Amino acid sequence: MPLPFISVIVAVYNGANTIQQCIDSIAQQTYPNKELIVIDGGSKDGTDSLLEANQELISYWISEPDSGIYSAWNKGLRQAKGEWICFLGADDYFWDELVLERMAEQLTMISADIRVAYGQIMLLSNDGESLYPIGESWQAAKRRFSQVMSIPHPGLMHRRGLFEQHGVFDESFRIAGDYELLMRELKTADAIFIPDIITVGMRQGGISSSPSNSAKTMWEARRAQKLHGLYLPGLIWIMAMARIYIRLLLWNSIGEKRAKKLLDLGRKLKGLPPYWTKT
Repeated sequence: MPLPFISVIVAVYNGANTIQQCIDSIAQQTYPNKELIVIDGGSKDGTDSLLEANQELISYWISEPDSGIYSAWNKGLRQAKGEWICFLGADDYFWDELVLERMAEQLTMISADIRVAYGQIMLLSNDGESLYPIGESWQAAKRRFSQVMSIPHPGLMHRRGLFEQHGVFDESFRIAGDYELLMRELKTADAIFIPDIITVGMRQGGISSSPSNSAKTMWEARRAQKLHGLYLPGLIWIMAMARIYIRLLLWNSIGEKRAKKLLDLGRKLKGLPPYWTKT
């Protein structure tokens, strides 16, 4: 079967320190049927100059103010020509040069009623150190998806028909708009997990490891759930919020550094790799 055309949409704002690695990781893909679209929100750190210097590698780019990542991704969608579309942040990058080639081979074998396909992503420290991969089978993730974002979104493949049926990202969301969009599709349909492939390296740190920001994300997720008829929170969501507020209490009572050490000690006792002291 003919290999699909894939659009990669990158949103960036003041990402001069990381956008080059992101662009290079896309340009170095062995897969030829692709395009790169970069939407810059009017950066002030020279990002626009980097985009101009890389314009031969970019199918379309623009630098102008926007209202956030979902505004940027929607601008990119208006330009995208791909049968399959994926989204990256400026801090993300494709894990190796074969990612799109391997994904495309699998996408050609997916039935037409499946419009969401994903692999694993590698969580990275802010310094680029590999922490651990996340992403599990849809059979496992499906049980939790109605309560938490249980599948990784960077590099996730959206079939064009998903947007044609459900529309674009809701720009009233600041953090959980990708979750809300996927809820429109996955509350009645299935996704597919492509095993044995790490698609994207995603940096953690700063905002990502802040309990207060995690709480904002979860409250936005609740708003998305209510939009889709889930008016009462589920046990998984409640337990996740409880863990966030425990972390926030530790942050405020013993300080961030000690709290992170204590949290990673708890992870070690459960046989999990360190996370908090690495972000």
